[in-house]
Amino acid sequence: MSIAKPSGRPTLLTVSGVITDDVREQVAQGLRPCPDYLALSDGLDADLIDYAAARASTGVLGAICERIGGPNLLLAFACWKLRKHYQAIVTDGEQIGLPLAGLLKITPGARARHVMIVHIISVAKKLVLMDRLGLHTHIDRFLTYSRWQKQFIERRWQIDSRRVIWTPFMVDDAFFDPTKVKPNATIRSQICAVGLERRDYPTLLKAVEGLNIQVVIAAASPWSKYRDSTVDQAIPANVSVRKFTQFELRQLYADSRLLVMPLEPVEFQAGVTAILEAMAMGKPVLCSRAAGQTDVIVDGENGRYVAVGDADEMRAEIVRLLAHPAEMERLGGAGRWKVEREMSLARYVERLSLVVRQAVDGTDLRGSGGGTGPDTEPAPVALIDKEN
Repeated sequence: MSIAKPSGRPTLLTVSGVITDDVREQVAQGLRPCPDYLALSDGLDADLIDYAAARASTGVLGAICERIGGPNLLLAFACWKLRKHYQAIVTDGEQIGLPLAGLLKITPGARARHVMIVHIISVAKKLVLMDRLGLHTHIDRFLTYSRWQKQFIERRWQIDSRRVIWTPFMVDDAFFDPTKVKPNATIRSQICAVGLERRDYPTLLKAVEGLNIQVVIAAASPWSKYRDSTVDQAIPANVSVRKFTQFELRQLYADSRLLVMPLEPVEFQAGVTAILEAMAMGKPVLCSRAAGQTDVIVDGENGRYVAVGDADEMRAEIVRLLAHPAEMERLGGAGRWKVEREMSLARYVERLSLVVRQAVDGTDLRGSGGGTGPDTEPAPVALIDKEN
């Protein structure tokens, strides 16, 4: 699946993990959604390189890198070794992109263009690297999922806005499709909450306590390192907390009338995967209005917002929405439409393919524009230095 040496394709794409041998078979059988790296590999004509391939291709020096900085430094080192064999290298996050930019910066000579996907760069340890080492000079394009992060990058390092591209996140809407699964009957109305990354589950638990509804919290994530915020909390009798596979999650969305996304104050797209999965399943979303999570839901159009940390407002809005099924159906239908139109996996691949082509040939910097998303500007942000 992944490569340990160049194959002649023009693009190299990192995968921060290990690709299983049967992933394509699982997708074909409908057992899991298509991961973005598979779709990007096909759409970009890209080789994939994961931790296993990086170990196989770097030998003793790679092993030293991994001992020093873990598998992400190893993967960055493997990309650096391949820098002259590709037109573009796409790193799937700052954990790979920043060390690769550092290696490229101290190495003269020809290299591939570097496109870095940005999840959250406005945290102290990343700011130190960027500020002191000037790593932005060896990142040809920043691809952000949050307009807040886009504006932060442009202002802090005075980078041409055409090098910093905002794009909506994506979901496999062929897998997360309400026609693919039959809802199970529930005795009481069921709502759900999904994920770990910066979730404010204490607020949700307080909001739903005593309500005549069933609440299912899927407090797990394949990539987040955050602690489950339901731990050490008193779990109300109407709430259950458990882990689900992606296949099981689709059934959970189908069985639930509403997804609640309780967030801490965040400056990045925390919760976006679950939000888009629920929207693709035609479910309305009730979300905390955090600064970094305002690029998917349009209040009153395809979901609703409540203030961060306000359990009373969250409770009132849950009760109100459940009492108005026609409104929930309208919000859910608009969410599915928005996914199909703007945030499907296919549209994401189209946008990223354009970004990579422009990075290679420089046309967007010679032309009149470089953004791939809507023209709406984000709200002003403060240039912070603290850990998010």
